[in-house]
Amino acid sequence: MSQYDYDLLVIGAGSGGVRASRFAAQYGAKVGIIEERYLGGTCVNVGCVPKKLFVFASHYRETFHSAPGYGWQAGSIKFDWNQLRQNKDKEIERLNGIYERLLDTAGVDIIDGSGQLKGPHEVAVGDKTYTAKHLLLAVGGWPWVPDIPGAEHAITSNEAFYLDELPERIVIVGGGYIAVEFAGIFNGLGVETHLCYRGDLFLRGFDSDLRKHLAQEMPKKGIHLHFNSDIDRIEKAEKGRLTVHTDQGATFEAGQVMYATGRHPKTEGLGLENTGVALTDDGHIRVNALFQTDEPSIHALGDVTGPAELTPVALAQGMILARHLFGNEKSAPLDYRIVPTAVFSQPTMATCGLTEEEARAEYANIDIYRGAFRPMQYTLPDINERALVKLVVDRDTDRVLGCHMVGPEAGEIMQGLGVAMTAGATKTDFDRTIGIHPTLAEEFVTLRQPVES
Repeated sequence: MSQYDYDLLVIGAGSGGVRASRFAAQYGAKVGIIEERYLGGTCVNVGCVPKKLFVFASHYRETFHSAPGYGWQAGSIKFDWNQLRQNKDKEIERLNGIYERLLDTAGVDIIDGSGQLKGPHEVAVGDKTYTAKHLLLAVGGWPWVPDIPGAEHAITSNEAFYLDELPERIVIVGGGYIAVEFAGIFNGLGVETHLCYRGDLFLRGFDSDLRKHLAQEMPKKGIHLHFNSDIDRIEKAEKGRLTVHTDQGATFEAGQVMYATGRHPKTEGLGLENTGVALTDDGHIRVNALFQTDEPSIHALGDVTGPAELTPVALAQGMILARHLFGNEKSAPLDYRIVPTAVFSQPTMATCGLTEEEARAEYANIDIYRGAFRPMQYTLPDINERALVKLVVDRDTDRVLGCHMVGPEAGEIMQGLGVAMTAGATKTDFDRTIGIHPTLAEEFVTLRQPVES
């Protein structure tokens, strides 16, 4: 008989925690998982899934606008926000149920409540204490709003999914994934949208060509971009409206102000002080390549650790950890340099591998292949939107170091290119690949002459 209640006890039933729990149980471990809010975590409930549903919804306005170019004459068009929200809620409830069944089927005990560490092997939930040989912290992050006058009047992405009604005008503050994506969502749903970012250009850390290209294309759709602009204060005005004052002296009247200024690791109240778990300088839980913290019996993964706060990364981490602890399988450390990802902006941006800036800092000889053009589907409706495709290549080895794109279905295209890059594809491999014509994706295998070296 084990001296512990569980072989593995997980705090947090998001993507990484659920994946680690399920597969650890399938390897024969006795597993429990603690969740205080909702199964599926941020991604399923107030993140990737509902966001993508809203992105789909917001694209229809452009589709209806394009239809006459292809001979379709649409009648009167009306959008019902309440219907979208209700349908979204129904889908999320369905997914919550799927997560519960997956855990039940795997034999994982679901413990409702908030878990607090009491020691290297102990977690308290309410007035009950559970013990485990291994503990896993997969608590994710939580939206952060700066402390400015009137901050209490602002919402975050959490609340944006549940608005009673859409405002006529919204001010979004931030320059990351969430800010840029929600700017496209609200604009597509007919809301006058202003995006304020304190820096020169949004989406820091992505390839500069893509960032610049997206900044040129988003205003064509009606999104108002305000760079080098931060919010000083928010004041409540008449009839529930808000007055936003920027550090540049500008003011905006808006029905809503949404902050998308990042998510902080959700470690407060977790009881880390009762263990040897240490934090990094930016507040994430410090782990090694196998997700072990400074307290040997405690592991952590997902957004609470960084470095790539993405659902598929958390899933991969969960698999590696379960194999390592209970599957007697050795897994190679996760390669964070080749992680395909998409920003579901409008137009969509997707990337895999090194940016041009990162490649130039690391490699002596770099070739850049780049093409910009109007996608075929925009010709008949005469939509003035341009796509960008880009390859970053190490000239000495011919290996493709980075793939980057802005344009329709960029996320779908980049997933396939991510397979090629993971397999170590060279520029010659791209060149000898037969394109699918006519598609936007074929542009990646028809880039022949470098534009920069």
